[in-house]
Formats: sequence, C-alpha cells, structure tokens
Amino acid sequence: MTVLTINLPKKLEKQLEHLEKTTGKSKEFFCQEALTQYLEDLEDLYMALKVKDKKLYTTEELLNSLKPKKDSVKRVNV
Repeated sequence: MTVLTINLPKKLEKQLEHLEKTTGKSKEFFCQEALTQYLEDLEDLYMALKVKDKKLYTTEELLNSLKPKKDSVKRVNV
C-alpha cells in the first residue's frame, strides 16, 4: 500500500474526525472510499464519452457541454 499525504481544509478535517468518532472507522477508510468512488465515476464518465464520439473531454469541457444554451431556454410569462 502507498502512503499519500494531503493537506485538507479544516472543514473536511472536522468532517472526517466526526465520522471517525461516530462510526469507529478510520479517517483513512473514508478517504479511500471517497477516492475510490470518485475515480470509478470519473473512469465511467470518460469511457462513456470515448464511446460516444471517440473524443476525450476535459472535465471543464464536459461541464460546459451540460449547461443549457441561451437560445434553448424560452421564458414563459404566466
């Protein structure tokens, strides 16, 4: 197993400490679980995009593509 050192914002540190005390599971457990889930989701996303049109997108490009186009939003007065 590899050791990874990261700097966390105080809010995340407090959340991890709370989970550790509440559940009895280690902060390392929650970090591993969160990172594993995030990487699996990211891999799934990239695979779906690759299959879609054989092009890989950056996260920023993907998020921009999901925003509604200004022309596609119509206002209706009620």
